[in-house]
Amino acid sequence: MTRGEDLPDDFDEAENLSGPPKFDADDDAVFEEMYYNRFAKKGPDEPESNPKSFEEVMLEFSKTPLFMNDLNDVANAGDENAELDAIRALQYEGTKSDIAQGFKEQGNEMVKTHMWSDAKEFYTKAIAVLTDQSDDKWEKGDDPELEAKREKELEEQCFTNRALCHLELKNFRSTTIDCASALRLNAGNIKAHYRSALALLALNKTTDASDVCFRGLKLDPGNTALKKLNETIQAQQQVEDLRARKRAIEEYKTEKKKFMLATALKARNITLRGSRQAPNLEDAEIHLSPDPMDPKSMLVFPVVFLYPLHAQSDFVKRFGEKDSIIDHLSYIFPLPWDAKQEYGIDSVECFMDTTSGGMAKIGKRLSMLQALTTGKVEIVDGLVKIHVVPTSLTGKWTEEMKKRKAGV
Repeated sequence: MTRGEDLPDDFDEAENLSGPPKFDADDDAVFEEMYYNRFAKKGPDEPESNPKSFEEVMLEFSKTPLFMNDLNDVANAGDENAELDAIRALQYEGTKSDIAQGFKEQGNEMVKTHMWSDAKEFYTKAIAVLTDQSDDKWEKGDDPELEAKREKELEEQCFTNRALCHLELKNFRSTTIDCASALRLNAGNIKAHYRSALALLALNKTTDASDVCFRGLKLDPGNTALKKLNETIQAQQQVEDLRARKRAIEEYKTEKKKFMLATALKARNITLRGSRQAPNLEDAEIHLSPDPMDPKSMLVFPVVFLYPLHAQSDFVKRFGEKDSIIDHLSYIFPLPWDAKQEYGIDSVECFMDTTSGGMAKIGKRLSMLQALTTGKVEIVDGLVKIHVVPTSLTGKWTEEMKKRKAGV
């Protein structure tokens, strides 16, 4: 048996390239023969069963000296661990690579049955052992150079295998981080390239996925899984490029419409101003019609008729620049709430806000363009406001407005 084995290259991650891969647990080619597993080993006469979960194996670990949390656990172990001095000596038995290998193999067993969370925890334990700087806790190997090489290989494998677990658990960013760690240890790790590219594709980072896949194929041009994944990435990249071009065209059209509208308003000497509390007009807006790209097209305004003495209003979404006020009041009147019949075409006066904060009387037969180009009125927040007041009450209302403006 090999002690530094990784999940084999024919582990089929290429089945589903649109998301994290799914695997066939019954495929004999999925795994090479695993190293002897003393914590999940079945006897020759025991029935077939699933491997123990991470929690179950860790509980069994905790009953053995090597993996007890502290010496108090050892002291309380009772009859099973009577020789305390011997147990102290055994607590850190084995080299870092020996102990990490055990954790890695438990992780591999979990992967065989798709127990991804448990497998991830075992690989994490192995990585923690390998990256622990407390060298005095561990036995030294007979050949320090060989031990260091073995530790590096195991660390690379555990990062690569944990990346697979993250990929299956849809922890795509964690997948890329673990793949990067594996590639720092071995830039030629093809599986790390593959899994990183898969995760980046799932994150819709197609440019980065393509780059990783390209670097992997440069190392192994004949890799079938990478070539298939690269085709998927390139197809997705084309779709995204097309969307990007459409967005760019739409943004250009939007900016051009704004420019043409501003040009048309300036040419007609119409003043616009914004406020701190703009109303939500949804899709109602000042625009050019029928051609928004032609400043000579007709200007269309959203208009609100306000009835201040009765706290009522009517909204007109499309009010053409050539339309007169009376054109719209003629179908709005009579008002359903006007019990005294005070509002009629010939019995009301209309006012608009001025640039000085006052009110200007506007003839009902004037076109909107004529009303807006007097130089006295303005449009606030893209909405034309027309105050409608019964003629008999106009004097009283204008006096109230003057007092309000003066702060009286």
